Amino acid sequence: MSELINNNAAFRKETLRKLILELHEGKDPVDVRRRLKETLKDIPYDEVVEVEQQLMREGLPQEEVLRLCDVHGEVLDGMIDQKEALPIPEGHPLDVMIHENQALFDVIEKASSLLDQLEGVGPDMFTGYRYKLQGMFNELMDVDKHYQRKEYLLFPYLERAGITGPPAVMWGKHDEIRAQIKGCIELLRDEALKPSDLEDALEILVYPTLKALAEMTTKEEDILFPMAMDVLTLEDWWQIHKQTLEYGFTLYDPKVEWQPEGLVGDEHKLKHTLNEQGALQLPSGSFTAAEIMAILNTLPVDLTFVDKNDKVKYFTQGNERVFQRSRSIINRDVRLCHPPGSVHIVEKILEDFKSGKASHAPFWIQSKGQFIHIEYYALRDEQGEYLGTLEVSQNLTSRRQLEGEQRILSYTEKK
Repeated sequence: MSELINNNAAFRKETLRKLILELHEGKDPVDVRRRLKETLKDIPYDEVVEVEQQLMREGLPQEEVLRLCDVHGEVLDGMIDQKEALPIPEGHPLDVMIHENQALFDVIEKASSLLDQLEGVGPDMFTGYRYKLQGMFNELMDVDKHYQRKEYLLFPYLERAGITGPPAVMWGKHDEIRAQIKGCIELLRDEALKPSDLEDALEILVYPTLKALAEMTTKEEDILFPMAMDVLTLEDWWQIHKQTLEYGFTLYDPKVEWQPEGLVGDEHKLKHTLNEQGALQLPSGSFTAAEIMAILNTLPVDLTFVDKNDKVKYFTQGNERVFQRSRSIINRDVRLCHPPGSVHIVEKILEDFKSGKASHAPFWIQSKGQFIHIEYYALRDEQGEYLGTLEVSQNLTSRRQLEGEQRILSYTEKK
């Protein structure tokens, strides 16, 4: 029986190999897909990977595989068998990526719906639609963090297991998608853009970008993720999990902290220490990570830190935040966190802070009957080198109404 199964596997792989080669020879993808469906009902995900790797070992250039990557996906769509795929635990790095893919799909669908509404929109309404669309592509640019986690955390472990072809091809596709999204954002930021200009761009750039994003999520969930679950060990996944926050999440903040079973002792618990002694020593004193976290979250202000590369790196998590924050913004370009209409102001502030022209930018607004004070501060080291920007937001509504005095001795009068 096992011999029959092996022969079936060999037959499937050889059939798939020949048909993929026909694609690279220029055969019609529709015809190839038809013959593939006639010959093979389902193809196990691991066999697809084996065939692609075999073809690259036989000399099929990586650039050629990348060029027809989308065609491969279209031909194989709906034909990949995942019956033997291992279950993915809640909060697991791949579970997080699947949720991120769903969040990306949601934005893709919204963008597609908005594009459908553009037909017949007059010049007076076009700017509003353009801003909305730009905001959606700003969100889609967040996929960069998803891709970086694949490239720098997942792919190295797959390569150690001898799986090198698919990661290399996927990385190349990531770069293409990044460039496409950036192109869409630059196009939509152009204030001189007219409805007639966008018509051509939709077919050349915008629609292909949305299609490429959607197809990458399918490749991940049909092939990459099941394969990775087969190959990587629990310890591999734990190492990936521990480093995930360095790159940040994409449009999704995990609701469950993954705690893998089988690791000895406290290895599955996240450490909150900053060094081996558990304390950070500064010129004026020291405190542990737990202490500094409590201090920052108790301050009556919202703090958000943007590093020198304009990436959001940290925000406080107090009980009464002025502006809600999600960990999905970590490692995101701060420009993409603001409405398109105010991005040029953000860029001006950053430019002035970096050049030394300014170090402080205060603003205040009325919002829902509250007086909100917002200040940006340039952070510099002892040599004056720019380290980043600190946003400080505070609800000053009640403080504006204070009169007289309340001295410390009055505390005893409180119940």
